[in-house]
Amino acid sequence: MKIAAVIPAYNEEKTIGGVLEPLCAHELIDEVIVISDGSSDNTAKIAKAYRTIVIELEKNQGKTNAVLLGVKSTDADIILMLDADLIGLKREHITQLIWPVADGQADMTIGIFKFGRGATDFAQKIAPFLSGQRGVKRTLFCKLEKHNVQDYGIEMALTLVAAKEKINVKQVYLSNLTHVMKEEKRGLVIGFLSRMKMYFDIMTSVVKFKINENASS
Repeated sequence: MKIAAVIPAYNEEKTIGGVLEPLCAHELIDEVIVISDGSSDNTAKIAKAYRTIVIELEKNQGKTNAVLLGVKSTDADIILMLDADLIGLKREHITQLIWPVADGQADMTIGIFKFGRGATDFAQKIAPFLSGQRGVKRTLFCKLEKHNVQDYGIEMALTLVAAKEKINVKQVYLSNLTHVMKEEKRGLVIGFLSRMKMYFDIMTSVVKFKINENASS
């Protein structure tokens, strides 16, 4: 059973090293794929210093396209999705996400921050389906092909498909883990607008999924 980590990254030079260090050292990970999604900083350069495959996109194509490109570039049976802006990633977090899927306990895991930071803990508590930290059987990604998923909608799409197909999903709590918020990266105004775009993309994905589901039924 092959396990590959897929890391979409857009201008994450400050944090990507902290994600790749424990990831590349983990004995269960066979392959680490970083998709530098139109980054203009040193994201790709830093990633290449680790045991990784780096895919560099000239223009930003959005998280969904980056993740799916990473999935298509590997034949792994299990895909570990991780955000590139995580703070505090440890070996045990990676194991928590992978093991239930590798052991047959679940088809997908969803990682929920706990005891990280108040703001990010709260956000994931009220909307766990938006978490980008997941262990996913490859077969679940194959089911996404008939759906037109918009940009940040990859997490929501995986959640919807899992519910429709009655796929076994397990939530795991990732202690002392958090991430950099959009407002911290890009400033209050641009960060807020980016967050609104993310929510719009998610809602668009939900609507399109429902339309496709009704059309095929």
